[in-house]
Amino acid sequence: MQNKILSHQEIQHKIRRIAYQIYEANVEEKEIVIAGIEGGGLNFAKKIQRVLKNITDADIVLCKVSLNKSNPLEGEVRTSIPPEGYANKSIVLVDDVLNSGTTLIYGVHHFLQTPLKQLKTAVLVNRNHKKYPVKADYKGISLSTSLQEHVHVKFQSKNDMVYLD
Repeated sequence: MQNKILSHQEIQHKIRRIAYQIYEANVEEKEIVIAGIEGGGLNFAKKIQRVLKNITDADIVLCKVSLNKSNPLEGEVRTSIPPEGYANKSIVLVDDVLNSGTTLIYGVHHFLQTPLKQLKTAVLVNRNHKKYPVKADYKGISLSTSLQEHVHVKFQSKNDMVYLD
């Protein structure tokens, strides 16, 4: 059984609010890198990028982050932009759902190998089941769920939805 957590309209409001929070924290920046974790995180990052482009003159650069989500130790974290492209810049690492924090912490670790101006994290849904000391600086909603429940984020044209099963 699906329990709807966020409707399309509610998700649009959350995206807009997060984009404004990112803008406010980077108002002096000429360039902001939005690094989306492949899958739902990249889709969420694209939506944030779209709103940011409408509210700031800064260059909003999208970066795809690829890693093995089921076993991050296997393989490496790869980005669509080389480290020189984001060195000494403000970065926001984006994922759709923060479950245990594993994906986010490996993404953060990757970016911390390069000198940065600032690194923040953004998620649409924060589940509060962290194994690692990582937090979302920007979050759409926080949910206290059981480990047996699964949060699903669907990004579809004019029908975005978050539900629990």
